[in-house]
Amino acid sequence: MSTEVVMPQMGESIAEGTITKWLKKVGERVERDEPLFEISTDKVDAEIPSPAAGTLTEIRFQEGETVEVNHVVAVLDGSEAAPSRAPVVEEPKKAEPSPPQSRPTVQTTQQATTESQRPEPPKSPQPPLKPPIEAQTPPAKAPATTREGKGNGSSSATAEELRRTKSSPLVRKIALEHGVDIARLEGTGLSGRVTKNDILSFIESGGPTPAAPIQEAPVAPATRPSEGDRVEQMTVMRKKIAEHMVLSRRTSAHVTTVYEIDMTRIAKLREQHRESFLERTGTKLTYMPFIFQAVNTALRKFPIFNAQVTGDQIIYKRDINLGMAVALDWGLIVPVIKRADDLSISGLARAANDLADRARTKQLKPDEVTGGTFTITNPGVFGGLFGTPIINQPQLAILGVGKIEKRAKVMTSSDGDDYIAIRWMSYFALSFDHRVIDGADAERFLAYIKEFLEAGEFSL
Repeated sequence: MSTEVVMPQMGESIAEGTITKWLKKVGERVERDEPLFEISTDKVDAEIPSPAAGTLTEIRFQEGETVEVNHVVAVLDGSEAAPSRAPVVEEPKKAEPSPPQSRPTVQTTQQATTESQRPEPPKSPQPPLKPPIEAQTPPAKAPATTREGKGNGSSSATAEELRRTKSSPLVRKIALEHGVDIARLEGTGLSGRVTKNDILSFIESGGPTPAAPIQEAPVAPATRPSEGDRVEQMTVMRKKIAEHMVLSRRTSAHVTTVYEIDMTRIAKLREQHRESFLERTGTKLTYMPFIFQAVNTALRKFPIFNAQVTGDQIIYKRDINLGMAVALDWGLIVPVIKRADDLSISGLARAANDLADRARTKQLKPDEVTGGTFTITNPGVFGGLFGTPIINQPQLAILGVGKIEKRAKVMTSSDGDDYIAIRWMSYFALSFDHRVIDGADAERFLAYIKEFLEAGEFSL
């Protein structure tokens, strides 16, 4: 009996994944739960285990190809495998029939594909030009998928371009004619995909209609390598990071404030309990759990930093889910400590060390890299004094921790005399979204963290 291996749903908002490496070849034996292939999404890189034991008889997508979730990518054992689900392409000449027992995800995408085949509605006189309507939600990745050079009718768009535009060519044409930036619309299709009904409803409700088409954003000129240069293709993760960073800079009004914090009491407390903590918990005691707990307390006191923006509304998140940036040899990933304020110092240490270790071995689960409400990054581990971190969308702030080192510090005694002492110091940089967070609130937030850490009143 054959077993179909499908592209898994790697998180609620993820509609596709790119196969980066096959760990088995056709004809090789694979055991149940043994890693079969590696994938990369805009959230996580992961090894995908085999759903059953058997012999790998067919590989339907090669390394580097992007595949929609729930599509069959391989077959184990027998030769009578179910027909492959055709990858979704834009403007196909002939619609693919729905496979038996089709999944809801495939049905949704087929509906969007069918819409792109319908004839364009006749043009009618347009109302006068109106000011653009602001976005309702930040842009989301779209599920469109193509296989380069295979089954792609007249469309020449790449999978990357389709994900950025979140729509079919017909929808993009309607948007261009009516001056609608589809990247700023809330789509009802899969993963925020803007459908034909979405764009027509938006226009009928009073969307803008320009006198001239909207021009595409300028693209940086291409450069040619010189003799002796080495050219290397961006990895999927690298491209996702690039897209995410540019999106964040376009979305949020970034402002950064920096505080110098005395970590001496934390350093002494850590040194005093280092060995006993390791024996008792089985994990190392770093500075980060103390910082996590200080941030948790500050987020409860200043909930605007644990919020998100959608249109003209602010959503204050109930749970505190701390994202922690982890540097990898091949990129950067942000696993999330869920409900971090429910954890003690030891619980935070175990969670952070476990997530970091599994991130470096590609063992993270999909839900462990989603749902973050506030992010902490630690460039200081590499020696950086401080940086100006970019906000991790759709969050509203991110905290960067600089190098914790001994410095000469001017102190004041209880009787008012000044003296110089050697202290463990660090710079903390807070980047925040000035659309909804005022500078005064950012100062109060970081000042509170400074006071909390310098007091050093932690229970181990």
